[in-house]
Amino acid sequence: MSDFVILTDSSADLGAELVRELDVQVLPLGFVLDDHTYYNYPDNREMDPHLFYERLRKGDGATTNAVNVAQYTEALEPMLQAGRDVLILAFSSGLSTTYNSSRLAVEEMSAKYPERKLYTVDTLCASLGQGLLVWYAAKARERGDSIEEVRDWIEERKLNLCHQFTVDDLYFLKRGGRISAATAVVGSMLHIKPVLHVDDEGHLVSIGKVRGRQAALKALVDRMEETAIDSGSLTVFISHGDCLEDAQTVADMVKKRFGVQEIYINYVGPVIGAHSGPGTVALFYVGTNR
Repeated sequence: MSDFVILTDSSADLGAELVRELDVQVLPLGFVLDDHTYYNYPDNREMDPHLFYERLRKGDGATTNAVNVAQYTEALEPMLQAGRDVLILAFSSGLSTTYNSSRLAVEEMSAKYPERKLYTVDTLCASLGQGLLVWYAAKARERGDSIEEVRDWIEERKLNLCHQFTVDDLYFLKRGGRISAATAVVGSMLHIKPVLHVDDEGHLVSIGKVRGRQAALKALVDRMEETAIDSGSLTVFISHGDCLEDAQTVADMVKKRFGVQEIYINYVGPVIGAHSGPGTVALFYVGTNR
């Protein structure tokens, strides 16, 4: 196995068991509830995700914090001192300053440890889209690919990592400025559900709307049918905002329609969930384009 560290951040929404299996390192991002800062670790040691979404349902507002330069340098120092090379796969620059912090940290630590290989990639991905990209990177490292080969593969393929989202409560998109207050009110009255994706600039944007929850879930899978590459052999990741049944419904549709066998399901973490809200369902896979 190539001996380098893959470092990502917790917006990748990878659970603790998969993090161990892939042998990757995860920097926790922060979120604030009732003026208390928590950190989103893969093992959810500081807050259970179900409790987080229950707090949102009760009206508690959450804000989020990116990983800063100091957090990156603090994490990188022992790895570099131990003689390890490091590849960072960072949260989309279109949604967070986390990637820019990683870039500044790489510049600083590369000057301090010039003998080490240290790279960062702006994944332009979010949630388990970022997580799936990390999964591919870990599998490539396991095959023996070098740090440069893995970095280059990720750079070449990241815009083929498709993200299809729907949300259940338009209030959270309104609060984040994604839709107007009027659109949120009318949409809620008419049971309009948006279908969104992460575009080539790494921004979360609307690509359509349907009426009703089941239609929205089906729309995610319909979109996959339009864009997926070799759908039967794909690995598919699905994340959810405390609505496991709906995530399982999407997984069942994907299995039935495409014959996909390998599907990983986990929560949308607090960092993204604070902006998308309870009831979010997101589908991730490799496709022809986003």
